[in-house]
Amino acid sequence: MTSTGERTLGVIGGSGIYDLSGLEDRQQVAIETPFGPPSDELVTGTMFGVRMAFLPRHGRGHRLAPHELPYRANLHAMKQLGMQCVVGISAVGSMREDVRPGHLVLVDQFIDRTRGRTHESTFFGDGCVAHAHFADPIWEPLRQRALAAARRAGAVAHDRGTYLCMEGPLFSTRAESRLYRSWSVDVIGMTNLQEAKLAREAEIAYATIALVTDYDCWHESEADVDVAAVLAVLRQNADLARNVVVELARGIAEGEPIDASGSMQHAIITQPQAISADARRRLQLLIRQHLG
Repeated sequence: MTSTGERTLGVIGGSGIYDLSGLEDRQQVAIETPFGPPSDELVTGTMFGVRMAFLPRHGRGHRLAPHELPYRANLHAMKQLGMQCVVGISAVGSMREDVRPGHLVLVDQFIDRTRGRTHESTFFGDGCVAHAHFADPIWEPLRQRALAAARRAGAVAHDRGTYLCMEGPLFSTRAESRLYRSWSVDVIGMTNLQEAKLAREAEIAYATIALVTDYDCWHESEADVDVAAVLAVLRQNADLARNVVVELARGIAEGEPIDASGSMQHAIITQPQAISADARRRLQLLIRQHLG
């Protein structure tokens, strides 16, 4: 939590979710970060006394492809606004027969199949080296709170799952889809792993709410992935996702505080005297207490 004990919740909205209704004291905020501008202006406000910030991941109008997203700026902007909890809402394909379009999955693991996002996957390098623990990439207390919220909102919500993060922007080949199925992957998407990595480095509690839009192309009896069909399910899922966010804000307001501070305490390898001035400037807001 923030130093005052204030409860906060950041929401990064995925495909089809470009706004968040129901906020009191609503404001639109333009933010600059040491890593450039985020995907779009953020909307801030309150709900049940919880201070909130919303960012459309792909920008309003869906202007940015998964490999073009300013992941570092997006998470830094959330930190600038004091968000100690962030949920990433993500459209995904299903890799399991029983995980159907319209269902939600509260994932707890990732597999990384991205190739060109190394620079956007970490705040470190260029004058300061750190290696964060990432065996459990989702912050479990927040995931549990999101799972409970999804079920209160009436969603069919699957507890746990592995999210394979692919490069995109093309969908999988049939051979790739079958390979991923053999790895016991549950859902496939293009965005959330980088957010989880950066949230851990920024000491932000992070969880993914995966909205299933279709079966990936492994499924023989369903049509192959079709953008028009995906968009139709996205429109149906958008209201459900907003209801889940409302219930999550209610749960955060009523529950015990969630706090990920200290998760980078032993992660920095570079000696304090060797950390460059520019690295200190970039990292100051994120983990100043660990820079020495």
